[in-house]
Amino acid sequence: MTALLRYQAALLIRSHRWLGPLLLYGAFLVIGVRSGEPVLDSLGVAAAALVPAAAWLTRVCVTNEPSSARDCAAAAAGPARAHLAAVLTALLASAALGTAVLPAASAGLVAALACALIGVAVGALCNRPLLRSTAWAVPSTVLAVFLVVFAGGSPAKAAVNGLVTGSLSGTVEVPLLPLAGAAVLAAGATAVACAASARRGAER
Repeated sequence: MTALLRYQAALLIRSHRWLGPLLLYGAFLVIGVRSGEPVLDSLGVAAAALVPAAAWLTRVCVTNEPSSARDCAAAAAGPARAHLAAVLTALLASAALGTAVLPAASAGLVAALACALIGVAVGALCNRPLLRSTAWAVPSTVLAVFLVVFAGGSPAKAAVNGLVTGSLSGTVEVPLLPLAGAAVLAAGATAVACAASARRGAER
């Protein structure tokens, strides 16, 4: 798995396709974070912005390889492990993006990780191998991002709301429950995507 992660990380870096998610995240920060605002509000905006950025990074990682290279990796390590490496690379890149920008506040970092996990879950479910056509994958990803950011019951929304509420009340609680929910959803989404990848690999 270590070799696969290094391979996927090298693909991501050399492709320069990480620039899009990075610029998107930066644009959210420029628009949503203003000097003089409460710190927790700014952390909430920065964490929420990780959802679309992580979903985009996941799409980049799972679609980055040419078909021939993907087949070679799948033959060497198995389709499920190869796909898992791509998703984990997206998660690590998303987490690095969030922790590099956010101040070292435990509540902000936990919220950022929860949002990154939800974004990766969206990316895993809305791209190959489950949705192979760009015409379906991209709109589905956008719609799902809006749902997990704004819909009630979403761990991402709960984590961000916790920061905003803490800003109003002056009491900061680390959003561990939303983080746990996000981890479960991300693990489930990744397992579904990896199983689909293995099944399609077996059908070839």
